[in-house]
Amino acid sequence: MTLNILSLTPLPQTIQEQIQAVDPSTSLTLAPGWFDGEIRDTWPTFTSNRYVAKGSNGNGTQDERDALLATAEIVVVGFPFPLDLRTRAPKLKWVHQRPAGTSNMLRGDLWNTEVVVTSSRGYAHNLPIAEYTLAGILHFAKGLNMVETERVERAMNAPAYKPMQLAGKTVCVVGAGGIGREVGRLCAAVGMRVVGTRRNVAPPSDGFTEIHGPDGLYGLLAESDYVAVCCQWTPETEKLIGVDAFAAMKQGAVVLNIARGEIIDEEALIAALAANKLRGAVLDVYVGEFDRPPDPRLWADNKVLITPHISAAADINSHGGNGLFIQNLRRYIAGEPLENVIDWKRGY
Repeated sequence: MTLNILSLTPLPQTIQEQIQAVDPSTSLTLAPGWFDGEIRDTWPTFTSNRYVAKGSNGNGTQDERDALLATAEIVVVGFPFPLDLRTRAPKLKWVHQRPAGTSNMLRGDLWNTEVVVTSSRGYAHNLPIAEYTLAGILHFAKGLNMVETERVERAMNAPAYKPMQLAGKTVCVVGAGGIGREVGRLCAAVGMRVVGTRRNVAPPSDGFTEIHGPDGLYGLLAESDYVAVCCQWTPETEKLIGVDAFAAMKQGAVVLNIARGEIIDEEALIAALAANKLRGAVLDVYVGEFDRPPDPRLWADNKVLITPHISAAADINSHGGNGLFIQNLRRYIAGEPLENVIDWKRGY
């Protein structure tokens, strides 16, 4: 029986060939961009304007798109994706989403269903994200946030930079998983002391000197100059970095968030910035980023560096999600358990 795979995101030629090599009888249909018009109609305007190619309204008719989904047993998606996949794909057994963040699935009709959904957690663009994190650390360590103020005021103020040396400073990685461990490895390479937390405690490695469970977070915050938020957004981690966490941090700490905006309590963050508790904050994500621009109070603060979720972008495609899909495809055909299956109760 033919295995029908539908990809709504581009797949490199090498991956297409590997799919066929796993099972030559597999029917692979590539349909990136086909559902762009539907995405514009069903996702927030802010999201579609940001992620859907300008002027793209999709391909084919509604009937043709329905026909693609009607026969699909496996669907590969990027972000954003059609919100009614489960409803329109009666034969659907497995969805693989290339992004690492499970919270992407909160919208749509797949959450908490019998359809198996896998993510690229631990296999995404870990190195570019880690490089971004290190760049954010350097941005505030060297006082480069002063540049724009000087440009506006047309006056230089060298003492205001207050540059710091990174070697010997401590960074706490909140969520020492695939991305977090790469962050730790790069930070250790420039001489920083790296500590971290994760849901399941693991032996230190990849440059980490300590890895604690969630209950060890506040103790680590008290000794950390930089705090890199790399964990999944779940009910347990929502507003994890809140009033108490900011109170536990060292004076002059820098907070960096490359995970999801909802992990940080933004009101608490704004209060900590206003009280000069923090040297700075680097936010590649923010609360409600798929619906609206950032909070004006954050965007207007020169102690805050905000970027539009670009930490994973790079000129070289190092995304490992495609390779994970090939591995899981072999497992699927063999009837073996898949890796990175989303646990709906756990939230990732």
